[in-house]
Amino acid sequence: MKHFWSLSLFLIVFTSCNNNPNQQEKTSDLVEDTSEIPNSKTDHQLRKVTKATITPEIDGLATDPAWKDLQWQSLDQKWLGEDYTAEDFSGKYKLTWTPEALYIIAEITDDTIYDKEDDPLKLWWDDDCLEIFIDADNSGGGHQFTHNAFAYHVALDGNVVDVAPGQVPTLYNNHVESKTMKTGENTMIWECKMTVYNDTYKDGGVNEPKILDVHQKLGFALAYCDNDTSAERENFIGSVAVPGEDKNRGWIDAGIFGTIELVE
Repeated sequence: MKHFWSLSLFLIVFTSCNNNPNQQEKTSDLVEDTSEIPNSKTDHQLRKVTKATITPEIDGLATDPAWKDLQWQSLDQKWLGEDYTAEDFSGKYKLTWTPEALYIIAEITDDTIYDKEDDPLKLWWDDDCLEIFIDADNSGGGHQFTHNAFAYHVALDGNVVDVAPGQVPTLYNNHVESKTMKTGENTMIWECKMTVYNDTYKDGGVNEPKILDVHQKLGFALAYCDNDTSAERENFIGSVAVPGEDKNRGWIDAGIFGTIELVE
C-alpha cells in the first residue's frame, strides 16, 4: 500500500508539471526551415526610439502624451500574398520605451477583421493579428524554434503566441499586454506593452526581464497578418524590406529585423 501511494503521488506530480495550459503538444503545422542562416547581423533600418517621460496607459487610445510628438513609421512591406489596395490594408506605428518595457502603438486600416480560430494555439497566423519581432541583443541569427529572438503573434482577443523550443506553440500573455480599439469603420488602434527577454529565457523557469537603457540596440520588426475570410492568411505586411525572393523570414531569421536604438 505504501508503494502504491508513493507511485500515485509521483504520477500526480509528474502529470501536473507537464500539463501546462499555456502550451500545446508539438505541432506538425510548422515546417522546419533548414536553410543556412548567418549567425551575425548588419544593422539596417536603424531608428532611434525616444524614452517616454510619462508611461503610456494600455487602453487602445492614441491620446497619451508619450505618443503625441512621435513620428509614424510605415507598415508597408509585402512579405507574403498578392498585391493589395489601401482600402484592403494600410498600417503605421510608433514606438517608445521605459526601463521596464517597449511600447508599440499601431493604426491599422483593414476592410475585414477576421478571427476564425477558437483555439489560440492552432493556426494562429491565419487570423488577423499583429506580430511583434524582438531580438534583445540585436545579434541576428536563427530563432525558428529557439528563444534567440521572439515572434509574438498578438491576437484580437489579447492572446499572445510564439513557438517554444521543441516546436511547442505557447501562450506568452505575460510578455505582451495589449488593447485594441476601433476608431473608424475600418480603422483600429493596437496598443501594446512588451516586456523584453533575452536568449537565456527558459519556458517554465524563473526569468528576469531585460532592463532597457539608453544606447541599447535591439532587433525589431512589426507585421500584420491579414485574412479576409479565407481558409488561410491572405497577406503578411511588415515594417522592414527583406531582400531575396522569400520575404517571410521574420519567424525564422532575426537578421532581417530592423535595428532600434534607445535614446532619451
